[in-house]
Amino acid sequence: QVQLVESGGGLVQAGGSLRLACAASGRTISTNVMGWFRQAPGKEREFVAGISRRGSATRYADSVRGRFTISRDNAKNTVYLQMFSLKPEDTAVYYCAASSLDVFVNTQAGRYDYWGQGTQVTVSS
Repeated sequence: QVQLVESGGGLVQAGGSLRLACAASGRTISTNVMGWFRQAPGKEREFVAGISRRGSATRYADSVRGRFTISRDNAKNTVYLQMFSLKPEDTAVYYCAASSLDVFVNTQAGRYDYWGQGTQVTVSS
């Protein structure tokens, strides 16, 4: 079992930056593809970014490409999401997820079998 705990969320003005962290415990996540998803009120959970097991490959939603960067430190069992140029439409609960099912990054939430509890990101205009 893997436990995931997100941190780093908060309130920021449009144009600002935040760095989210996802700390894993229970076992190493070096064998897991990792992803970040988000869910805004009244909307479905959507893929934001994903990273391969060794960090050599990343994938982003079109809405965040060029503004967000996903990275991982397997020695620290932690995944990060650096967010720049935040917009009000980025407001959501952000979730970290781990997949033991795939080798490549998948954008489908159903392919991730471990989830954190989420951290709120609010971007004011």
